[in-house]
Amino acid sequence: MTPDLIAIGEIVAPHGHRGTVRVLPLTDFPERFLNMDSVTIFKDGQGKQYTVESAKRHQQFILLTLAEIKDMNAAEFLRGTVIKVPREEAAPLPAGRYYVFDVIGLEVRSEDGRHLGTVDAVFQTGANDVYSILQPDGREILIPALKEVVLEIDVPGRRMVVRLPAGLL
Repeated sequence: MTPDLIAIGEIVAPHGHRGTVRVLPLTDFPERFLNMDSVTIFKDGQGKQYTVESAKRHQQFILLTLAEIKDMNAAEFLRGTVIKVPREEAAPLPAGRYYVFDVIGLEVRSEDGRHLGTVDAVFQTGANDVYSILQPDGREILIPALKEVVLEIDVPGRRMVVRLPAGLL
């Protein structure tokens, strides 16, 4: 099941004494912060909306100045919180690319229709992703996310069709 909200950043520290917060982007599209009018910040499972006064890049972080946060103590209170957006605000991906949270939980079948299990995790290795498939008996199959192996991903239908490399099972 696709989550209703997705995390796009974590507030890791105050920045300065005027209430600006330092955000570690959890998105491949950190520039999205530069155009946001508001953010929803989650602390202890509860979300609260804040107005963005300014946003700018600083090293690998985003510095957010929020209208409701006036000093370093208020900014410190937000340390460790997560900024989330509704799923429909996720940045669109090019054809053939998928968000990890969309792939987790897909039912996996071989090209001959055999049920192999469900995607339990996605490992990002650098060369290519690897899908961890949890079989009904609890064993794991590791499948490389290559076009010749992963034949079809149907996110709305919640399924994946794969061609198993020889000797994988």
